[in-house]
Amino acid sequence: MAMRRSFRAARAFIIAFAILTPLRVAWAGPDMSAINGLDRAAFVQKLGGVFEKAAWVAEKAWEKKPFATPDDLHATMVDAVKQAPVQDQIALLQGHPDLAGKEAQAGTMTVSSASEQGRAGLNALTKDEMARITALNAAYKKKFGFPFIIAVRLYTKEGIFFEFERRLRNDTATEYANGLENVFRIARLRLDKLLEQS
Repeated sequence: MAMRRSFRAARAFIIAFAILTPLRVAWAGPDMSAINGLDRAAFVQKLGGVFEKAAWVAEKAWEKKPFATPDDLHATMVDAVKQAPVQDQIALLQGHPDLAGKEAQAGTMTVSSASEQGRAGLNALTKDEMARITALNAAYKKKFGFPFIIAVRLYTKEGIFFEFERRLRNDTATEYANGLENVFRIARLRLDKLLEQS
């Protein structure tokens, strides 16, 4: 009887190990050696779009190679923004397009922004929704001096409108911080997608 229990326990362990082993490999994350092996120009070309229209972030990050993990790379890029002069941070915020704004309508947004806004349904707004978001864009920029920035991939269309109206009631310092925090979230989502495709 005891031997039978031991056999069952050993069998259960072997099955569990077989099931979990592939997962452990998947959790290891992408191999960073290819990224670490890039020269400055190739690194900036590959990662320059992670932060919207701000390839200088990738240039600063390249100086801190090698990176052990995607977390390490993202943290280094975030730190480059945090250490940058205020005027560069503001330019970074101002480089983001309005949600469903003129750039979207003209088809001049970056590929990443167009894809992100499209996935959130912002490329298929009703006439009333379009009027609403246009008014919100104008009110937000007039109050804060930069566009409303949100990691649209993390929200539904309704959630985006809710956050837009909620954050419009904040003060400038709060929205400056919120804008940067969302820039960092967007960058992480873009970085993860880029590394998955590598």
